[in-house]
Amino acid sequence: MTKLQAAHHAVGVNNKKWAIGFSTVVGVIFLLNVFVLPNANTQVQRFFNAWFSLNSLAEIMIWILMALGLNIIVGYAGLLDLGYVAFWALGGYVAGWLMSPFLSQFQVDFFGNPRPGLEQGIHFNVFIVLILGGVFTAIWGIIIGGPTLRLKSDYLALVTLGFGEIIPQFMLNGSDIGGLNITNGAQGIGGLDQPKIFGYTIGTFDLPAKFLMVSLMAGAMIFFSIRLRDGRLGRAWLAIREDELAASMMGVPLWRTKFSSYAIGAVGGGIGGVGFAILIGGVYADRFNFVISIIILAMVVLGGMGNVWGVVVGATVLAWVNAVGLVQVGELINNTFGTKFNFPSYQFLLFGLLLVLMMLFRREGFLPEARMRMVMNEEKLEDVEKVTDDTKIGSH
Repeated sequence: MTKLQAAHHAVGVNNKKWAIGFSTVVGVIFLLNVFVLPNANTQVQRFFNAWFSLNSLAEIMIWILMALGLNIIVGYAGLLDLGYVAFWALGGYVAGWLMSPFLSQFQVDFFGNPRPGLEQGIHFNVFIVLILGGVFTAIWGIIIGGPTLRLKSDYLALVTLGFGEIIPQFMLNGSDIGGLNITNGAQGIGGLDQPKIFGYTIGTFDLPAKFLMVSLMAGAMIFFSIRLRDGRLGRAWLAIREDELAASMMGVPLWRTKFSSYAIGAVGGGIGGVGFAILIGGVYADRFNFVISIIILAMVVLGGMGNVWGVVVGATVLAWVNAVGLVQVGELINNTFGTKFNFPSYQFLLFGLLLVLMMLFRREGFLPEARMRMVMNEEKLEDVEKVTDDTKIGSH
């Protein structure tokens, strides 16, 4: 076995271990909430509902899905996108348009499952909506990426930031566009269908089933991310990320390859938007703000750009801290030391401090990709080599 084959084998084994671990965690959480916690005493239930509520864990899976989609753009192709929340919004509104009574002027039911009394409007099956959500956001990725991906670095970041601001604002003010109500404005679109999967209806308060559904979506995104990275297209993305000039000299079509990363990355955002809309039972424009894009980007950077499992860890940690971790840890500290600090009010202070410390002491992230670790530590290696050379010269 050559060194290259050995390296590929080691990566494959590592991916298998992580996949087994991810599946085990999801299975344990699902079984725990279905069979164990309902019969547990009140104190145990209160502990899990406070620290690991099923609703927050389901949202973590959506964050993982979104972060993996952005990782294709930022981690694989090296393109800085500051407006990724736009794809989340577009995917969410696809679910709102195709799984609710909102478009009441139509009467379409294509294997859907409308709520009783809300049969008007368009009702597609959840699998079809997921596919259409991904296709719709991919088209918008093409529309946005077409005129912008010839730009580089800061200029590309500013343009994507602009689109990330335009689309949510359009959704917020879309109740009267040429006399048409497209998004229902600030009120949003509620009353989404209850997904029906293989004959099983996932009810509004059926959190275990919702958690399992979004976990399967996140697992599918993990699988496709790994396959994309190991394929020919993924290697082209990594080549562009490392050295764009060298990649072009080796025959990699720069614009077309960047274009594909933006479109495919947008699919992750669209599917995540559909999943989030189903999870909360509606889609609301005020949820899609600029801070979301920054948080998702931080998940990718802190987890380890380009490393699928690093991004999963980064998304899990940050999402949990934002959802329940900061509140519960704050209460624990206050109860232990008798203090009265309002830790959630310092959320962005602590978040910013974490970013500063990570960039100072571990720029490559929690679980860095091998190539990214080498790039980030290149200066340290050069310093070590310089000291070694100086020592050799001094000894002579």
